[in-house]
Amino acid sequence: MFYSAMKLSVGSTLKLAFRPWVEGLENVPAEGPAILASNHLSFSDSFFLPAVLDRKVTFIAKAEYFTSPGVKGKLTAAFFKGVGQLPVDRSGVRGAGEAAIRSGLEVLERGELFGIYPEGTRSPDGRLYRGKPGGLARVALRSGAPVIPVAMIDTEKIQPPGKVVPKLMRPGIRIGTPLDFSRYQGMDNDRFIQRAVTDEVMYAILKLSGQEYVDMYATAAKRQIAEAAKAAKIAEAAEAEEAGAQDEGVARKRAGKDEAGGDRAA
Repeated sequence: MFYSAMKLSVGSTLKLAFRPWVEGLENVPAEGPAILASNHLSFSDSFFLPAVLDRKVTFIAKAEYFTSPGVKGKLTAAFFKGVGQLPVDRSGVRGAGEAAIRSGLEVLERGELFGIYPEGTRSPDGRLYRGKPGGLARVALRSGAPVIPVAMIDTEKIQPPGKVVPKLMRPGIRIGTPLDFSRYQGMDNDRFIQRAVTDEVMYAILKLSGQEYVDMYATAAKRQIAEAAKAAKIAEAAEAEEAGAQDEGVARKRAGKDEAGGDRAA
């Protein structure tokens, strides 16, 4: 009931304000379990996709959204629960992965739609990164549910980092044909099978999105970007310090010349 109310209010507002275009809605089954595997460009992806679907979609979200203190924290938790988000504690990498898998299987066992981002985090630069094999592949192989590739288009341009007011523009959503991995049934713990399943899904997303592909994990890319930014700040500070030292040296020389000139005049 709460989900329906949130979908009516939030979903209707998003569709009215941004008018997202959609291709491939017919690929989402009218009933039964299915996994929606999407690229991840923006925080808003988890809201635009459910807004255009008639069925409920459940995503997983970090537990901090549900445990923050105060009135704001309670409102945030209520909002995320209302839009179908499930909390997952990401304090331990392995524990987080197992929790995500359990959550996904529970959703699918109820015959519902489970949404997952194979990249594991938002893209730092709009490119498509290598999918993480554990969560998606294991949920798909254990449940036997079809995997439906989804491409979010231009959602990162609506509210870039540092921008408070969102830009009113039309994002897009392309939904591909379902992928069947029943041929790998019972092989969910095989790392090579997990990799093969994940790569097949990522290739399908790539064809739908048209993004540039980067064969590395988005988390590693974010670390590189952060380290590069830190190094640039250090270099900038060192350069400023050196320039300041040079200016101080020039000032001292001028002061010395002025003092010597004054002595001669005396």
